[in-house]
Amino acid sequence: MKGVRICSMLILVLFGVWILPVGCGSGGGDSGSTTPNVLPITVNGGPTAAINGGYIYPNAAFTSVTICVHGTSNCQTIGGVLVDTGSFGLRLLSSALSSTLYKTPTVGSNLGECVQFADGSFIWGPVQTFDVKLSGELASSVPIQVLDPNFYASEIPSACSSGYSEEDDLLSLGANGILGIGPIQYDCGNDCRNVASFPTGQVYPYYVCSTSFGCQTTSVSLSQQVQNPVALFSTDNNGVIIELPAVSGPTASLSGSMVFGIDTQSNNALGSATVLTFNQYASITTTYQGTVMPYSFIDSGSNGYFFPSTTIPQDSNGWYIPSTTLNLTATNEGYNGKSSTVSFSVGNADNMYSANPNDAVFNTLAGYTYGYFDWGLPFFYGRNVYTLITPDGNGSYWAY
Repeated sequence: MKGVRICSMLILVLFGVWILPVGCGSGGGDSGSTTPNVLPITVNGGPTAAINGGYIYPNAAFTSVTICVHGTSNCQTIGGVLVDTGSFGLRLLSSALSSTLYKTPTVGSNLGECVQFADGSFIWGPVQTFDVKLSGELASSVPIQVLDPNFYASEIPSACSSGYSEEDDLLSLGANGILGIGPIQYDCGNDCRNVASFPTGQVYPYYVCSTSFGCQTTSVSLSQQVQNPVALFSTDNNGVIIELPAVSGPTASLSGSMVFGIDTQSNNALGSATVLTFNQYASITTTYQGTVMPYSFIDSGSNGYFFPSTTIPQDSNGWYIPSTTLNLTATNEGYNGKSSTVSFSVGNADNMYSANPNDAVFNTLAGYTYGYFDWGLPFFYGRNVYTLITPDGNGSYWAY
């Protein structure tokens, strides 16, 4: 996944990966918190940094999640899970789960899901139901996706896998899972309630699999779909706040918090934050150097700023490499007419890595993408960024 930059908010997104070789490091996230609606997060290179010959995953926030067999104390806490406000639903590697919690389904009809990434990779595995605990908050009977390369491996639909590489292990995914806490509750919504009416030109995500007939597309109800677990909390379920401190340059790691709920408790008040509601494309509009981009978004799962520029030099992977650090501005506008001008800096990505090979935090990392502005994790440094969750994105917003 070196040099990969992916920018799309369809179904599931693993944005802009820039992974660096390193000999040692630490992975995972802190699972302890004294406040029930606060979950610690850490930008620390991720779980691959601890593997001999592994990689640092820069500008990626990780946390720990606890899953349980429904209604029991048979639970497991999994660290090194990517915090992604640009996708929807919890997805965990089968290799990260104990045998008491999960075994590859082989009997009967099983619901599976395929998700493709724009970098030419895909994830595949069954949808299973677990209770999900995040700090002191509990979501009961949550459908999650288990990323399992052994799940009907010979029956993976060609529409899913053809021309794509599978990322269902730690080294290829760069994390033990993805915690999708984006602004939409369901990962497919009404589009998947009737497979016959699914929009053309897209890869259908849900399949029913059996040893007798392989894997075939199937309609799924909303309750069956992989979905944002925060929306299933009994309280503090209308959104999340990512809180990370400011940084002045590359550093080894950074600790912050994920706060659940917006205006539900004293520690999650919206206050004077600028609210940018979604436009008709479930995005916001960013204007940069006179270019208006209505498909733009704010996403903790992107590990840099991604935007189009014909004047900033790039390396062979599309990372920006200006001769000196550039201080730039762009303006974000919501459907509600509210706007905010953002100052940001773009440094030389190649020099950052060569000078700081063991660091995981790069506040000026940026790269090229076409047609939209992706405000990745560097945007979150020094800001409290709010994501309001709704079932279909109607009425959702980002605020900061």
